[in-house]
Amino acid sequence: MPYEIVVPTLGESVVEATVAKWFKQVGEAVEADEPLVELETDKVTVEVNAPAAGVLAEIVAPEGAEVEVGALLAHLGAAGALPEPPKAAQPKAAPPKGAEVLAAAVAAAAQPAAVLDDLAPAVRKLVAEKGLDPAAIPASGKDGRLTKEDVIDFLEGRTRVMAGAAAAAPLAPAAPAAAPLPPRAADPREDRVKMTRLRRRIAERLKGAQNTAAILTTFNEVDMTAILALREQYKAAFEKKHGTRLGFMSFFVKACVAALREIPAVNAEIAGDEIVFKNYYDVGVAVGTPQGLVVPVVRDCDAKSFAQIEKEIAALAGKARDGKLTVDDMSGGTFTITNGGVYGSLMSTPILNPPQSGILGMHKTMQRPMVMPDGSIQARPMMYVALSYDHRIIDGGEAVTFLVKVKEALEDPARLVLGV
Repeated sequence: MPYEIVVPTLGESVVEATVAKWFKQVGEAVEADEPLVELETDKVTVEVNAPAAGVLAEIVAPEGAEVEVGALLAHLGAAGALPEPPKAAQPKAAPPKGAEVLAAAVAAAAQPAAVLDDLAPAVRKLVAEKGLDPAAIPASGKDGRLTKEDVIDFLEGRTRVMAGAAAAAPLAPAAPAAAPLPPRAADPREDRVKMTRLRRRIAERLKGAQNTAAILTTFNEVDMTAILALREQYKAAFEKKHGTRLGFMSFFVKACVAALREIPAVNAEIAGDEIVFKNYYDVGVAVGTPQGLVVPVVRDCDAKSFAQIEKEIAALAGKARDGKLTVDDMSGGTFTITNGGVYGSLMSTPILNPPQSGILGMHKTMQRPMVMPDGSIQARPMMYVALSYDHRIIDGGEAVTFLVKVKEALEDPARLVLGV
């Protein structure tokens, strides 16, 4: 029997996706539960599997198409069924300018249904809402397909409403823009690649954090001698008993949880005119992937052992590298730790992961000459640490105290066991 392949539920607050890759072509046989298509959201990638064995009869949403939850992706026919011939792509006319935009809107009212049917559901909906002629909009998608970004770019003089803005707020007029730079001629030595949905979302979130929060950063340094000695002494026994290696991250997570208990503002967030103090400790651990930076969350870190934290971090990092993280894996989080040291960074200023109010940056451990309490000079393995924080709710004294407590716990790991 024929099946319709539709966009599944993608998770809380996720309503749109981009068709990233089709694993099968029209006419190819498909096994039950075999991956058909990969969808990319602003948080995760999702594979849609075939509900039954058959033949991919028609691809409705091509690669690059913007689709909404429930939108039709493809038709799956019975085994041996012949695919329907693909629909011809519609020619795209030159974009209207100035007063011609109004003419295009009027022309859209008489647009044949067949033309609209060729569009992805999200694009079709936007074109209909704005009264536009899709043939008049320059297309950048694969095989000349019109994408949602093409339509948005076409709507001159409009502004996007940031996520979280009040639904009833009127659309603000666009600020007068500076004269645009003249188009630069294409250089044959360059490659231009369209930003993925995940990369666009990362850019929006990071820029939003800079625009919204009053971000400051305070620095300190940690003598890693005690932790390195502890790991060297117990790493073999730890791995044998728990089946996972003893890394640095569990020490930092535990040290941050201890400091968050004493400085609760760093574990809080702003919600309207309220400060939300969170009495739980869900720590996000930043992981770099080929698709971009993702921050899966280790929950209830105050109640977990070092071994449990190490296992969860390893599992989440593996899922991140394989593109298997779910929305739930990255939802929530009260505080974040990022480790630029794995890339060789000696010092940096991490940016907040909104709506959180604090993020700790780890860096590369380096041997440096240090003056000891007895006046001697010794080479010690030192790491710079940085705390970026939202100064709207965290005072400078609180931020400095937090980082000092993290430093003290790391330099004397027995504090983490004894709770002092």
